[in-house]
Amino acid sequence: MVVSAVLLVILLPVYLLVIVLIMVFMTGPVLFRQKRIGLSGLPFVLLKFRSMLVVTNTEQDAFHAGDTSRVTSIGKFLRKTKLDELPQLFNVLKGDMSIVGPRPEVEKWTKVYPEKWAIVHKVKPGITDNASIQFRNEEEILKNSLNPEETYKNEILPKKLDLYIDYVNNHSFLGDMKIIFKTIKVVLFK
Repeated sequence: MVVSAVLLVILLPVYLLVIVLIMVFMTGPVLFRQKRIGLSGLPFVLLKFRSMLVVTNTEQDAFHAGDTSRVTSIGKFLRKTKLDELPQLFNVLKGDMSIVGPRPEVEKWTKVYPEKWAIVHKVKPGITDNASIQFRNEEEILKNSLNPEETYKNEILPKKLDLYIDYVNNHSFLGDMKIIFKTIKVVLFK
């Protein structure tokens, strides 16, 4: 929580710039809010900077695997640089998330492989983890799939869950620091 508070202060100019860009180039709210499942299987509202055009009358948790048709040019930049994830520091400050930990998922996907999710939900979800690094190009994989939902369910999600469970069983302060530095390296240099 202390780290997230310090980062929020340090990154204030970045937040303001992103907010202005979203307000100038997109209509609708600045933040994207979505119910995710976290510690102990409890729901919370995850925050992101909005990167897509707003569509009304759609299911909030709808899965649009690989569909980037609504992503704006500013949104593409925010996603590539991971700046869209910055509001999750507020989730960390609130206590819903950690900086490092398994990524929180929408409820629909936590009902798939429930025995594995029961293990994953023993720790707070995080902004980054090894699965986020390994599947940085997940959107591209799904976009090129003939059946994105099946690809996610049968190929990507099981691998992510294995990485999440490995984190639950082996996490440490030093391990978290390695994940943070790997994340920074991947975001800045790939």
